[in-house]
Amino acid sequence: MQLIECPWCGSREETEFHYGGEAHVVYPEDPESLTDEQWAHFVFFRANPKGLFAERWNHSAGCRRWFNAVRDTATYRFHSVYRLDEQKPTIS
Repeated sequence: MQLIECPWCGSREETEFHYGGEAHVVYPEDPESLTDEQWAHFVFFRANPKGLFAERWNHSAGCRRWFNAVRDTATYRFHSVYRLDEQKPTIS
């Protein structure tokens, strides 16, 4: 069992968390002006890199808060976690 560090609750088992997708996705400034194809790209198309990736996570069985994490998608290892109001760390 892998442990994930919640910024508020500390280290907990991975079964307490739910993945929330790519972090730092910017909402369109004028969504009503988007075509159906552009809207579909915003909603469904996300990066899927091999390596370090910023993601959103929810501590659903704990404090129920959302936070961001930098995780290696090849090894599943978490490199850092940070609250939504904190700046994204440099990913190299």
